[in-house]
Amino acid sequence: MRLPTTAVTGPTGKLGQQVVKQLRNRGIPLRLLTRDPQRIRADDGIFPMGNDYAHPANSGQVLSGVETLFMVSGHESPQRAEQQVSFVRAAANAGVGHIVYTSFVGASDNSTFTLARDHGATEAAIKDSGMDFTLLRDSLYQDFAPDLVGEDDAIRGPAGEGRAAMVARADVAAVAAAVLADPGAHAGRTYELTGPQALTMAEVAEAISHAWRRPVRYVDETLEEARASRAQFEPEEWQLEAWISTYTAIAQGTMERISEDVPTILGRPATSLAEVLSAPQ
Repeated sequence: MRLPTTAVTGPTGKLGQQVVKQLRNRGIPLRLLTRDPQRIRADDGIFPMGNDYAHPANSGQVLSGVETLFMVSGHESPQRAEQQVSFVRAAANAGVGHIVYTSFVGASDNSTFTLARDHGATEAAIKDSGMDFTLLRDSLYQDFAPDLVGEDDAIRGPAGEGRAAMVARADVAAVAAAVLADPGAHAGRTYELTGPQALTMAEVAEAISHAWRRPVRYVDETLEEARASRAQFEPEEWQLEAWISTYTAIAQGTMERISEDVPTILGRPATSLAEVLSAPQ
């Protein structure tokens, strides 16, 4: 039996699950690459297959015969860039024709947001690989906004009056599904996936207050205060820098641009933060 030629990584994650569902609804057979095959049904043309970005030799086997690959960025770690670059090279060596990668707005090797540097390195490897590609540069997820609120009902960080055009995860999934359904039409394109508004952290807190029906505030911290307020979690230094640089990148305006790519591809307005916060959980 011939295996499906469209492969999806991260199919058990929040984004991957949505993409898989939409592609299945379009009747596209999928090859799912996951470290947890026991969590996936092996029906409707879906084939659980072992995969780990940290082990590209195995990647070569599971990617054999794949024409289009949806690569969801890996879990945050100091080794993420190296592992993802290895996986990209394995995909190219396996003969993958087109790779669709979930990147981040402003991705580069000198991004203020430290985790966006991993995406910059991965994008560079993809462009050098010889494969066709489509890069989905996501903004911060609107769905993640409530997680920024601490136990004291405050969002704390050095974002100042900076703005972020946060995007709904469902919009990213819908764009990814549209691209994967017709990859040739999107070859060589880099899309910036944002929401319809660029909000300050104070405005994000206000939106959450309205949704939760209780006061949520934003506290603008200095860098020293940001470090001190996160010390209780005992993060490693790279993780601490990532957390804080999320806010400093916002302060510098690197996430404020509103893109029309979501409405252009989907034929409808991008989802607002208020809509995400009011949706049934």
